[in-house]
Amino acid sequence: MPTRTARTAWTGTLQEGSGQVELASSGVGKYDVSFPKRSADEADGTTSPEELIAAAHSSCYAMALSAQIGNAGGTPESLDVTADVTLGPDPAGGFRISGIKLTVRGKVSGIDADGFAAAAEAAKAGCPVSKALAGVDHIELDAALA
Repeated sequence: MPTRTARTAWTGTLQEGSGQVELASSGVGKYDVSFPKRSADEADGTTSPEELIAAAHSSCYAMALSAQIGNAGGTPESLDVTADVTLGPDPAGGFRISGIKLTVRGKVSGIDADGFAAAAEAAKAGCPVSKALAGVDHIELDAALA
């Protein structure tokens, strides 16, 4: 399996500095990052590690769920997956990812709501990004057929 690469160039201090993260393997883009915008309510066109983790988790989960639905004898027609990643204070100091909520609405054929729920839970457990995020205290799943 391949290795994928992202690169960040940063200048300045945490509070006054800024950087740019580049999706180097695919070459699809460079995105601005800054700590003040990372910790603000509005991102104002600047991404954050949490948003990038959310992107990775939602896309990985969608792939894993598609596989689980197929394993259960169903066919995924459409899956709409949102990952909300929350940054919060770390009791040991600094910050940590304090929670993740995966929300999925699916249109499938060949399995019922219980089969979909079982596939959704299996995908949450088996998704490689979920496994990588095992240190997060709480990963919530809200899965339902559309």
